[in-house]
Amino acid sequence: MTEQDFILKSYNSNIKEGFVKWSSPSNIALVKYWGKREHQIPENPSISFTLSDCKTLTEVTYTKKEGTDFSFDIYFEGEKNEAFKPKIQTFFERIEVYMPFLKDYHFKIETSNTFPHSSGIASSASGMSAIALCLMSIELELAVNLTATELSVSEEKPHSKQNTYFNQKASFLARLGSGSACRSIEGELVVWGKNESTKSSDLFGVKFDGEVHNNFKDYQDAILLVDKGEKQVSSSVGHKLMYGHPFAKERFAQAHNNMAKIKDILATGDLKAFVKIVESEALTLHAMMMTSMPYFILMKPNTLEIINKIWAFRAATNSNICFTLDAGANVHVLFPKTEKAQVYEFIKNELVAYCQNGHYICDSVGKGAKRL
Repeated sequence: MTEQDFILKSYNSNIKEGFVKWSSPSNIALVKYWGKREHQIPENPSISFTLSDCKTLTEVTYTKKEGTDFSFDIYFEGEKNEAFKPKIQTFFERIEVYMPFLKDYHFKIETSNTFPHSSGIASSASGMSAIALCLMSIELELAVNLTATELSVSEEKPHSKQNTYFNQKASFLARLGSGSACRSIEGELVVWGKNESTKSSDLFGVKFDGEVHNNFKDYQDAILLVDKGEKQVSSSVGHKLMYGHPFAKERFAQAHNNMAKIKDILATGDLKAFVKIVESEALTLHAMMMTSMPYFILMKPNTLEIINKIWAFRAATNSNICFTLDAGANVHVLFPKTEKAQVYEFIKNELVAYCQNGHYICDSVGKGAKRL
């Protein structure tokens, strides 16, 4: 698929109004995407677990209007939110060529999260993917004279083989709102970015097509909320710091190499090798931020305390527990479902003390977005 394949050629402009609602999950990258080119194209490939319970619920009501400007209101957690409008305005400007009906309607966007916003749990990924899915459902309602490929689409079966175009375009659009959002459409493992190891694209995320050992089925993710406040630096700013970064070239090569390694690991079920790749990727992401100009330390003292506790617990018990981090202070604790009771006992006894107000989220790998 190319960008041209996603341009809506014609649509029924006589439809007056309607509404649609989607739930879309967050995701947690195992091999990290960090650094992008123009038009939200990644500098390196990434692979992520789609989460199950950390998600955004978005309802979009659309009403026919006059005029040639974008028109929308955003409500977050039930209250009108002006702070989100610039990001949505930019998003609409980027995707208008693919969805020419956007200026024909006024959109009321009502959204809420099942997890704290702006706290390093990829709220932009779930949020932008949810909006993209709503817009795709609207497009499907308005579209006429579709190709045979497009006519096979049914968002009622979001994971069927017949839904390839719908999912690909939704992911393509979501990417233009937030890069990692393109990995939140499907599950359980999603790849984004061209690489030699998997079938993938720079334009949208695709379901991982490799073999997955039973060891990685129903994987668990306990998210320890070390800091629920705004991040010190936005992900967008962080990505830009990779321009001219002294270690950028080596980092991008490392990501390609790790993609090949993790594909083999997922197939063989090698949990010890999985731990090494995932933790190394997390620390590399933060190392790139610490060695950029300007430089940032996104981890908090309690982040480091948790990491050291995990290392000590793993050494003492031979557990397959590991951590990963996004561009923030919170810690994702990953482990096989077979160790669920043991790990949650460890979290309650030793790690809760390092969480803000003792808060953590129990989650697991999920199947992807769902129309509500």
